[in-house]
Amino acid sequence: MRKTLFGLMAIIAIAACNYGCSGNSQKLAEKEKELEELRQLAELDKREMENQYAEYAAQYGEMKRSIKDDSLVARLDAEQKRAERLLQELKQVKSSSSAEILRLKKELATVRAVLKDYIRQVDSLMQENQVLTSQRDEARQQYAEASSQISSLSSEREQLNEKVAIAAQLDATAIGLTPLKKNGKEARKSKDVKSFGVSFTISKNVTAATGNRTVYVRLMKPNQTVAGAQGNFKYENRDLEFSASKNIEYTGQEQRVSMFIPISEFLTSGTYTIFIFCDGRMIGQGSHTLAK
Repeated sequence: MRKTLFGLMAIIAIAACNYGCSGNSQKLAEKEKELEELRQLAELDKREMENQYAEYAAQYGEMKRSIKDDSLVARLDAEQKRAERLLQELKQVKSSSSAEILRLKKELATVRAVLKDYIRQVDSLMQENQVLTSQRDEARQQYAEASSQISSLSSEREQLNEKVAIAAQLDATAIGLTPLKKNGKEARKSKDVKSFGVSFTISKNVTAATGNRTVYVRLMKPNQTVAGAQGNFKYENRDLEFSASKNIEYTGQEQRVSMFIPISEFLTSGTYTIFIFCDGRMIGQGSHTLAK
């Protein structure tokens, strides 16, 4: 089950307070700076969710205007109101409320899945209309009217293609993070860890474009520094360090991905969290707690 950045913020806040009691003001300032960066990422994640809810609600409104099936319009209207209601709930939730944010993130995944299904339904209706239009073209007396309808349908099809692009976001599920010893067996204690094994499944998405993708994994230590940093990648108009990356060929079908993160630095006990990124979006996260 996915966890969000917001649960980590509470852990880091407690750690920062305890650390401050030592009287080391310089290290406390560094911790506060790291915590502020984490808060900013949490706020960016919440803002991205708000934008997606707003986009999905707007798409339902556009689809309602493009069809004449009263029953389908009523169902689209209900889903649009649902997206708008969840958007209002999200706006009223504080970014530090991890439980509510997680609930609304799960709701967002459901809204996106339903939207994909309706896009396919509307697209199917558009294709049927195109067939009917082609048949009308065979009649000379309706040639002008049919030409106008074809032009209109082409424009609507382009709009649907844009909506499909939004719905084509990838999702990482069944995320595993395993600390490993030098011999490849699972490590129980932090001092024995020589690498981390990362595995996850990229869900089936028939609306997503197939082809080569680069997946980035960012492993955060309990002190919220990056473990095994290998380079940087772009996310939300900023550079983030990554711990591992892998090129995959995505086919649109469910796909299992495995990666390894070599570790050369000292590790402490605590919770280690991975964040998975692809196509400029965070597509999943997982964690593992190490003993001393």
